[in-house]
Amino acid sequence: MQRIGTYSLTQKVVLSLLLTVTQATVSASDHGDASPFHEPEMVAVPGGEFVMGSPDTEAGRHTDEGPQRRVTIAPFAMGHHEVTFAEWDACVADGGCEYAPDENGWGREHNPVINVSWNDVQQYIAWLNRRSGKNYRLPSEAEWEYAARAGTSTPFATGDCISSAQANFRGDLPYGNCRPSEFRGRTAEAASLPPNPWGLHDMYGNVWEWTADCWAEDYHGAPSDGTPRDGGDCRVRVVRGGSWPYDAGVLRAAFRDKYLLDHRNISLGFRLVR
Repeated sequence: MQRIGTYSLTQKVVLSLLLTVTQATVSASDHGDASPFHEPEMVAVPGGEFVMGSPDTEAGRHTDEGPQRRVTIAPFAMGHHEVTFAEWDACVADGGCEYAPDENGWGREHNPVINVSWNDVQQYIAWLNRRSGKNYRLPSEAEWEYAARAGTSTPFATGDCISSAQANFRGDLPYGNCRPSEFRGRTAEAASLPPNPWGLHDMYGNVWEWTADCWAEDYHGAPSDGTPRDGGDCRVRVVRGGSWPYDAGVLRAAFRDKYLLDHRNISLGFRLVR
């Protein structure tokens, strides 16, 4: 599926979200723990307005990518990169997460966590919010697309083409008439590839990213204020961004897919907003 939106961006950045919200460290001694607790590194995303979805003329477009509509987004902070195994394992070690996902033999640490369901992610968020005293959450589908586009209106923030030097995907299956590139055959270390214009890494490819939204077959009746859709089929949730074993067309900013709440696989992860 393909999504392309045209943006008319109004910059209404809140003072508290200037540039990058740096990684915060809270002494775990405050929580009766000997080891330090690290909050995710976040990037400030300016508020604005954009056109969500893809036009009828975009190659590979699916009907669930429309109708295109104008959406207003309030400023927020988004994860600099996808949540890593190191971050997830800290939750497991602290007793906040019951489930320790397998890394498929690719290593843990700075690799994006995989094999996590939407339900698993709720445990991680609850733990992180208890420890930080803040309000981390999954992004809405609109927030995700807005941040991925970063003020652009092309299929990718990189333009009409994207390569494996810019994203982790099946580079041997390029979009349209674009040139083929490398297929790595596995996840790449988080933030090891260039960021989009707003400083966010891996918005295209690497792992699918869960969103808060219930699935609906199109945008009829969807909120226009950037909040998650809570109607439709809430047994399944929207995922965005494509992943390492998928072709470039699936990485388009407007492309949507869905999984059941308890689904886990080796191409599925997440990032958080606040």
